[in-house]
Amino acid sequence: MPITKLFLIRHGQSAGNAEGRFGGHGPTPLSERGRCQANATADAMAKEGISAIFSSDLDRAVQTAEPLSELLKIPILTTKAFRERHVGVLEGLTFDESKAQYPKDYFALVNREIHHVITGGESYRHLLRRATGELWEILRNHQGQRIAIFSHTGAICFMTLHLMGAIHRSTKRTPWLVTSNCGVNRFEIRGRNNIRVNALNDTRHLAEITGNDAFAAR
Repeated sequence: MPITKLFLIRHGQSAGNAEGRFGGHGPTPLSERGRCQANATADAMAKEGISAIFSSDLDRAVQTAEPLSELLKIPILTTKAFRERHVGVLEGLTFDESKAQYPKDYFALVNREIHHVITGGESYRHLLRRATGELWEILRNHQGQRIAIFSHTGAICFMTLHLMGAIHRSTKRTPWLVTSNCGVNRFEIRGRNNIRVNALNDTRHLAEITGNDAFAAR
């Protein structure tokens, strides 16, 4: 079976990230720093021979994918499946505001209780189902290619855990895999049961922009 190379890329810093707010499905654009990160990511990914670009349809992800699309003259295929988790009543709130106003939802989220449905939103299990369903459809249709998917920290965390075989039907809580703004998770896919993880949260291409805090950006 031909080797498929997969790159899961988090969006650049958004205005909401800079203010420490839950983005969820909100239309939060990139900050100036986020646009610089997106340009640096495009330069790095252009060297990888990317043949297909997919993205969450939310502004911050699409804006991050655009520089790579322009460099390679490849269209961005957007989908709701790669959106961040819908955080319902927490959307737009700071972490402290969420903790004070909706403690049950807040602590269930930060403790990765995957079956908990946030008030007005969805569960991590819902996120996992929609994102991985779309992911495997793409992998089936693009075998042997190099695929870039621009998404969000929660969606990338759970797609990565899924690819690593770290989530099962009986799983109730999971670890959290941090992906910095424009961090890249790199995989080689030979089949559902033959997956190589080449890198998690690769931010080497951002060193000139973020300096020592490249790994701290959330």
